[in-house]
Formats: sequence, C-alpha cells, structure tokens
Amino acid sequence: MEFFKIVGSGNDFIVIDNRKNLLKNRKKLSIKLCDRKFGIGADGLLLLENSKKADFKMRIFNPDGSEAEMCGNGLRCILRFINESSISKKKKLKIETKAGILDGEIKGENIKVRIKIIEKPELDITIPVNNQNIVGNYINTGVPHTIIFVDNVDKVNLSKLGPQIRHNKIFGKSGTNVDWVEIIKTGLIKIRTYERGVEGETLSCGTGVVASAIITSLKHRMPSPIKVITKSKEILKVYFNDNLENVYLEGKTLYTFKGTWIEK
Repeated sequence: MEFFKIVGSGNDFIVIDNRKNLLKNRKKLSIKLCDRKFGIGADGLLLLENSKKADFKMRIFNPDGSEAEMCGNGLRCILRFINESSISKKKKLKIETKAGILDGEIKGENIKVRIKIIEKPELDITIPVNNQNIVGNYINTGVPHTIIFVDNVDKVNLSKLGPQIRHNKIFGKSGTNVDWVEIIKTGLIKIRTYERGVEGETLSCGTGVVASAIITSLKHRMPSPIKVITKSKEILKVYFNDNLENVYLEGKTLYTFKGTWIEK
C-alpha cells in the first residue's frame, strides 16, 4: 500500500489515496500506521476519497483511531498531496469534510484554506481544575477549542493541565482541544496546543491556530491578519472579516517522502 508523508508547520500526516475505497477498517489502520515505534508515525491519517458534493472528500483519523471532524493543517496537507500527485490540475479546490465543504488554494508549498466557525464563541467561561478556576474561551473551528491566555506559554505545565481541561466535565463527552496563547504584540501571538485524539502536545494545530487568532481578535480587538507562532517555530497567518464568515488559514507545507506499507 502506497503512502505519503506531508507536514504542515510540524503537524505530520500519513496521506493515502483511498478513492477506490479499498481501505475499510480505517480506525484499526490509523492506530497501526500512526504508531511512532511500530508503524510509520504521524499525528494523524488522512484519506483522500471521492465526493458527490465537492471535488474530493477528506477523512481524518487520529492516532487513537477516533475520526476528527476537521483538521486545518490536514486540509492544507491533503491539498498539497492532490497537487503533487497530479490528481487534479486545479489550483482552487473544494473539499468535503465532516465539518462541511471547505475551499482551498494551492500556491506551491504555500496552501491557503477556509475554516468555518461552527458555533458562536463563548468568552470568559469558568473551568474548575484542582480547586481553582481557570478562565477560558470556547470556539468551534470545525473541532472544539478552548483558549487560555497566559503571560508566557513556555512556562505552562501542558502535560498536567492539558488532560484535565481536555476531559473537563463542562465540555461534555467529546471534550475539547486546549490552546494556551501569549500575545507578543499587535498582529502576532504565540501558542501551544494539547490535541484530542493525539492526547498530547503537537508542534502545530491548524484549527487551534485559527481558534486562537479569532479569540484574540474578539478579546483584544486585534485586526486581521494575525500571525501565529506555533510550537514548531513556523508562523501561520490567519485572515478574517468582521462577521467571521470568511476565515482563512495560510502557511507552508513540507512534502517529505513516500513509501510502501507492508501489510501485516
């Protein structure tokens, strides 16, 4: 089985062309392939499939086998895959996801994609953690994110606080991704993200980058565009209009290698 490895600002994905629908047990496959010791290793598995509503469909599976509704960096990577593999010559494509149909534009290594805000953001919510209250801000950018502002993101004990907030009962059964945000200056923020499904910190999270930029704008009246420094040190750019109907994520992608997975 042929696979491709593509990276979006440190978020690495295994990409497989499944337009012939040959892969059936996607959950089991994702767990096996994403394992960094006994598999290929990745933050997620992306499957390119046929769509009746758009140019193509993207399905995203986490290392724990769960299927994600959306992934901003994953969407950028699958567009790079479509272009590099000459599956389509179009530079502007519409991709079906579980979070709706999203459009993207291919500019070589640089990929720009639209992100939809699914629900009205909730600001200044109280999150009870270890007999203290943490103030967060909730937004759904295809998947749920909770944004917490801090003076220094590098000092956050993410491995301890991440799971406690991610599984907090106020977010229900599905939980939330968690992003800590440090404002550097107007137009520039820095973030760290704890991701559901990965159950740990990732070098980048596209929907988290967008979520953090939008909440920063709402809370601190920061105008578009906003540049976001990710854990990988790569900078992504978020564009948006006042009513948040047109929100875009833009940044570079890295096409690292392709190979053959030997079925076991």
